[in-house]
Amino acid sequence: MSGTSVPQPGLDRMVPFPGHPLVVGVTPGQDPLVVRTAAALATAVGAPVFFAYVDTSRFVVEERPDGTVRHSPVDPDGVDDAWEETEGALRDTIAALLRDTGVDWHLRYLAGRPDRALTHLARAVDASAIVVGTRATGGGRHLRDLLEGSVAAHLAHHQHRPVVTVPLAVVDWKEIRAPWTTR
Repeated sequence: MSGTSVPQPGLDRMVPFPGHPLVVGVTPGQDPLVVRTAAALATAVGAPVFFAYVDTSRFVVEERPDGTVRHSPVDPDGVDDAWEETEGALRDTIAALLRDTGVDWHLRYLAGRPDRALTHLARAVDASAIVVGTRATGGGRHLRDLLEGSVAAHLAHHQHRPVVTVPLAVVDWKEIRAPWTTR
């Protein structure tokens, strides 16, 4: 254990909601509910929104003070410009969803671990909160959550800002099972 302590949440570290941006984790093909929920919250508190996609197939070369990053592919033989298509598609999707809302928004293309990248951006823009969606159910996601944990859980345990989690699918209480049980 090191001699330095980790800064803990507290009233002195709270960032006021009014006028302070929200950081919102987005992914290609994600339910529009995440973007629209973040926009509604941003409108309510009079703040801009920084949407962020974190590409886990890339790593951070340089973190800049404004929250942007310079990144490179993990696979040196991979196509290096494919990320630009993803960024463009996300920008188009967000623009369509927020058309006529008046929300001031920005998109950041980040790299590495989603929890760390979103935390870095939140610090850089002095965000009041971080908004993320839950994972869709099915496809072995429960086991992955059990082993890796969710981005929302990692954020809630490793930084001091509130984490708003937008539910994208709910499970009937009767259907709740341990991840290792079979039907």
